Amino acid sequence: MTDCKQTSLERGAALIRRFARTLPETPGVYRMLDADGNALYVGKAKALKKRVVTYAQVERLPVRLKRMVAETQDMMFIHTHTEVEALLLESNLIKKLKPRYNVLMRDDKSFPYIVMTKDHDFPLLTKHRGPQKRKGDYFGPFASGGAVNRTIQALQKAFLLRNCSDNVFSQRSRPCLQYHIKRCTAPCVDYVSKEEYAQQVAQARAFLSGKSTEIQEALAADMQKASDAQDYETAAKFRDRIRALTAVQAQQDINIKNLGDADVIGLYKDGGKACVQVFFFRGGQNFGNRAYFPRHAADEEESAILGAFIAQFYENKPIPPDIITSHVLAEKALLEEAFSNRKDVPRQVKITAAPGRGTRKRLVEFVVNNARDALARETLKLASERALLEQVAALFELDDIPQRIEVYDNSHIAGTNMVGGMIVAGAEGFRKTAYRKFNIRQAAESDDYGMMREVMERRFGRALKEGRGPGSEDWPDVILIDGGLGQLSAVMETLTELGIQDDLTVVSIAKGPDRNAGREKFFMPGRAMFQLPENDPALHYLQRLRDEAHRFAIGAHRTRRTKDISKSPLDGIPGIGAKRKKALLHHFGSGEAVAQAGLKDLQAVDRISQAVAETIYAHFHETE
Repeated sequence: MTDCKQTSLERGAALIRRFARTLPETPGVYRMLDADGNALYVGKAKALKKRVVTYAQVERLPVRLKRMVAETQDMMFIHTHTEVEALLLESNLIKKLKPRYNVLMRDDKSFPYIVMTKDHDFPLLTKHRGPQKRKGDYFGPFASGGAVNRTIQALQKAFLLRNCSDNVFSQRSRPCLQYHIKRCTAPCVDYVSKEEYAQQVAQARAFLSGKSTEIQEALAADMQKASDAQDYETAAKFRDRIRALTAVQAQQDINIKNLGDADVIGLYKDGGKACVQVFFFRGGQNFGNRAYFPRHAADEEESAILGAFIAQFYENKPIPPDIITSHVLAEKALLEEAFSNRKDVPRQVKITAAPGRGTRKRLVEFVVNNARDALARETLKLASERALLEQVAALFELDDIPQRIEVYDNSHIAGTNMVGGMIVAGAEGFRKTAYRKFNIRQAAESDDYGMMREVMERRFGRALKEGRGPGSEDWPDVILIDGGLGQLSAVMETLTELGIQDDLTVVSIAKGPDRNAGREKFFMPGRAMFQLPENDPALHYLQRLRDEAHRFAIGAHRTRRTKDISKSPLDGIPGIGAKRKKALLHHFGSGEAVAQAGLKDLQAVDRISQAVAETIYAHFHETE
């Protein structure tokens, strides 16, 4: 260790000792901060003073924590009433701040559910994401949207429930295609009574609640009864419904009797990397699984990784009453108390760690094996990505492989709804949580160069103002621009004005003649235009990045255009809410007609007083 590093380590330890002297022996959360005020580490403690002072005993720390202490320039503390509160706050702050030295869960996407509504005489069966505000029964979570779609499709075949919206339902005058392909009993046109449909709903609800065997037995009995009565058409319908239920269970691979609602979480670690597999079981049925690859130090203990992952994973997700883990957790009792005390958890939560025998042991082994296989696939993927990045580094004459590549593209139609898109890629593939869109406000219509200048100014001007300049974690190694020499010149002009033209490697990729893939031209400052062979792996990789940026920019543009289409001329008028807007549109027929109406005509509308009418009239005529 050099003298400089030794001095930094001693300074950091002295700083920690000074803070520790002022701390009480009470629970709380502490943050270690670097010179820029960014969180290096977030931790919790039952007694802050005892916990924090251990970081000043540098001779007992591993190399990783010595580096952290050497980088520590400041600390922050939050006192809590209990250690449980500290645990919950710690997991919340880790997910928000993403400290460099913490175990960090990544890919925190929401899970889809199946909802069976309760606010309609004929309940709807559909997929749902987000807050569960609508009255109904929610079944899940499912591991993916595909798993939900496949299950809903099979449930429609088995229970013949509608999937149309309430609005479409109310306007039907004859059965839709779902009826004709035998996936709905057409309650919209009274082909089934309310009581009969309620029985279909009850069977579907029971099946999703884990009573699959009872439902299949009941359907089999009905099939046999119809067959005995020589009503073979009805018997065939029951047969098809039983087959659909069998298909649902076949898709689920593994189902455990008497398991109930449980999440099974297994970890496998190899070569300094770890994979955590989460399997969701509801009513004993497997609702799918998802793999996670948490960020952690290579020498982190497996139980510590899993404990930190679980605390973060359930921070914003429903918690089942039973959690089964592959490793013994040091803070098992604390996690159980924290989860059981949550308002949205109706029952006590029990964590079963590393079961030693029986069905649960075999189940954990199955989950861990899945984690091992997923880690092997991820390792191969990362090796492939690294090999491609090494080729990119050589191509663009970089000193090392790029850790962060930002790719930019713009999208508009005839200069309207102009949007700039930025996607981010690195050694772990696309980082979708880092994607950004820029609604263009200043550039002239159809001015592609002006749009690119505005995007660069907003992206890097803001970063510099916030102290996230060269060397920061989200500073790119390469900027890839979808465009030719003109776009490159516009970008370089902006970066020069910001004084960072030498801190970034900028490349533009122009589509070849007739926009043929494989004939792209590359432009870089100070280099002649160059092309790559059509079968070059680096070219295919760069094409993939450019196409992803193009897809993202077009998606952002379509979203903005859709919002504009749905706008009304009545939007933004003071005092005009939903009810008055509805009254005006019913009276005049359109927002344009309202804009052309006179004061007396406006006052003739229900809910529109003289004062409100004058406000509306002034809104449309104030510039005349």
